[in-house]
Amino acid sequence: MVRLNIASCLLVCFLGAAPSGAACAADYPPPSYPELFVDDVQHVITAPSRWQKQEWQNLGWASLAVVGTAIVVDGPLRDEMRRRNNPDNVFMNDIERFGSEYAWGVLGGFYLAGTLADDNKAIAVAQDGLSASFIASGLVTPAIKFATGRSRPNDNGGNDANFTFTPFSGAASFPSGHTTEAFALASVISAHYEDETWVQYSTFGIAGLVGLARSYHGGHYASDIVAGAMIGTLVGHSVVAYNTPQRAGKMVLLPAAGADWVGLRLAGSF
Repeated sequence: MVRLNIASCLLVCFLGAAPSGAACAADYPPPSYPELFVDDVQHVITAPSRWQKQEWQNLGWASLAVVGTAIVVDGPLRDEMRRRNNPDNVFMNDIERFGSEYAWGVLGGFYLAGTLADDNKAIAVAQDGLSASFIASGLVTPAIKFATGRSRPNDNGGNDANFTFTPFSGAASFPSGHTTEAFALASVISAHYEDETWVQYSTFGIAGLVGLARSYHGGHYASDIVAGAMIGTLVGHSVVAYNTPQRAGKMVLLPAAGADWVGLRLAGSF
């Protein structure tokens, strides 16, 4: 929901009021969170239509990493976790919940602390975390689960092969939803507290343990966890990068030109 005085920017940029190549910035009232939320969903879901060659190459490398993990790691890790599994392991049971109900508790804690302490950064974490969670673990991951239909390691008594894919069957191993949620939240928190190294290690460390717990309980293969981590991280960072300039009340317009055209482009990308 961008509100810009476009006419003013055009005059400044193209009638010489600003130095050549300088950016024009326009102030506008920060959008409300419902507006941000709707805009976040639209921005992330339509992102592939704006990808350039580098983004598609990155997707290819990420896909290769997931396939490589599936071939090399899925079977051995599944067997090792079956050998070690203890349903009464309190630590594993509790850490897994950071990919579900505990994640909502963390978001609620940030919002409450931000409201009581008038801390805009904490409130932004709660808002961006909610958006990223909804998009990553409420839209993207469920859609891929439904389309791929991969059996879980513990489905059918654990007798299915590693690569049992039955699209649209309701099987829901790939990707891991808990891991997606945990990494979406971790990436949002880390992006807002990027200068705090301990925050980076703590949040992503917990997210990694969530993925480990899902494998420990026979809910996912290693490649499910890797894919979920990638989705959650990408969406989380993208939501923060997209919302930060809007929250600041500024959007930057940069002059752009080609061989036979002149125009403006908005700074920022997904």
